[in-house]
Amino acid sequence: MQDFKKKVIYQIYPKSFKDSNADGFGDLNGITEKLDYLYWLGVDYIWVTPFFISPQKDNGYDVADYYNIDPMFGTMKDFEQLIQSATKKQIGIMLDMVFNHTSTSHIWFQRALQGDRNYQDYYIFREGTPNCPPTNWQSKFGGSAWEYVPSLQKWYLHLFDKTQADLNWENPIVREELKNIIRFWKQKGVQGFRFDVVNLISKPAIFEDDFSGDGRKFYTDGPHVHEYIKELVRDTNIADMVTVGEMSSTSIENCIRYTNPTEKELRMCFNFHHLKVDYKNGNKWELQPVDRKALKNLFITWQTGMQENNGWNAVFWCNHDQPRVVSRFGNDKHYWKQSAKMLASAIHLMRGTPYIYQGEEIGMTNPCFTSIDQYQDIESINYYNILLENKKSKEEALHILQERSRDNSRTPMQWNEHPYAGFSTQKPWMSLTGNYTQINVEREQNDPDSILCFYKKLISLRKQEKAISHGTISFLKKEDDNVLAYIREYEHDQIVVLNNLSDTEQPIYTPLPLENYTLLLGNYNHSSFTHTRILLPYETIVFKHLKNPVLNIK
Repeated sequence: MQDFKKKVIYQIYPKSFKDSNADGFGDLNGITEKLDYLYWLGVDYIWVTPFFISPQKDNGYDVADYYNIDPMFGTMKDFEQLIQSATKKQIGIMLDMVFNHTSTSHIWFQRALQGDRNYQDYYIFREGTPNCPPTNWQSKFGGSAWEYVPSLQKWYLHLFDKTQADLNWENPIVREELKNIIRFWKQKGVQGFRFDVVNLISKPAIFEDDFSGDGRKFYTDGPHVHEYIKELVRDTNIADMVTVGEMSSTSIENCIRYTNPTEKELRMCFNFHHLKVDYKNGNKWELQPVDRKALKNLFITWQTGMQENNGWNAVFWCNHDQPRVVSRFGNDKHYWKQSAKMLASAIHLMRGTPYIYQGEEIGMTNPCFTSIDQYQDIESINYYNILLENKKSKEEALHILQERSRDNSRTPMQWNEHPYAGFSTQKPWMSLTGNYTQINVEREQNDPDSILCFYKKLISLRKQEKAISHGTISFLKKEDDNVLAYIREYEHDQIVVLNNLSDTEQPIYTPLPLENYTLLLGNYNHSSFTHTRILLPYETIVFKHLKNPVLNIK
């Protein structure tokens, strides 16, 4: 097993990454075509979101066949070529396993609909009458979490869309089926796995109404989830591979268990609490300004809590489900370059394995679509209609989608300033972000001061400095909501990271003499760091010095 703590993982949403055959959709050969770019950037693993056969109701997270590739993305031969080409460049391929649910088009579910009781037990069916679902639980995409099947006189559970039926992990035959899927892709040369909403797989023995929420308290980090993950990892022999779990609404106590090596579950996990600090009343579809105090406190709690108990974080801002971070927590108009670099520095130098989502490294922004017709995401379309039903105007509903939609991150990758941003020679499946002539890979590769080159430096620093990859973390200026500051320490080295989260100047004071400092990184042009100075808007400064004298920043 390679030292995964030094590694950096790059997430690819293949549908929007690179179109190699001019059909408007990204594909596997498009990834292979861009391996030289990823090698130049310095990433170690590519996490590829699902490309399995799917009706694409949820853009591939509704899998109809785990063993075969959707023709939209290519062939098995194309995938095998991707594995071979990536391996030559020492880049591992990670696959996305959607094991909480399948598409209702999956043969297992189709057989369940035909009345096969064995396959009905692959899912969570409950007897009932048409107007009385088993519980009042709500789907994460809106509406009831139960769908009625008149021919069976039964309801089935779907925590997501009604075309995504939840699997019954209580059934050992289901668990064996899922293990076989892992074994199949391991034999193809896959070197890591990301498990989609894996902390939702264990449902309660008795289903009951939730009178204080949407039902998640009954199935999040459920009663047998640790037991099931241990079994899956043990029986497929993936303990030494890079594995990451997506943990929905989880707790730090559970994430410690998921990732502590003594538990033999997963290498790391995602949590999303820091990406809810602009949710009003905890509701994704109600807007409020970013609560920087809450953001900072969450980082302190999770970083120190996981460290003290030998857990390990996946650290990230962006993915295929989240808006673009520079538009969300930065300023994509007046401080686009500075805030994108600061946000990168803030997360990449923390304790944990950093993830980059395609386009994040060039500062891609939200597209700010102006019509509901431009949206493809089923969640966004559902909630647009729900917002209208709740008396929001079309303008208000569209504004909320501009801030919250998952499609904000799914626009085509911006490779160059040519038509369709170099993503394709044909009209893409989704509208482009209009600023691609200014924000693109080709332009930034040729600019040493670009966001892209800054990311390349961050990746290189992780490989060079053990204080970043293996060191401890402690936080400075805890009382200051606008400054995220911390120290990474390993043996005799200290690396200090100062980040101004705001668009206003922030004072910093340190009594250390200048000769103790080595400036490693910054996003403003400074030749030195002074005793008393101002952090400029969205500024980041990273410097290194020996442990003695002890640093004291105020």
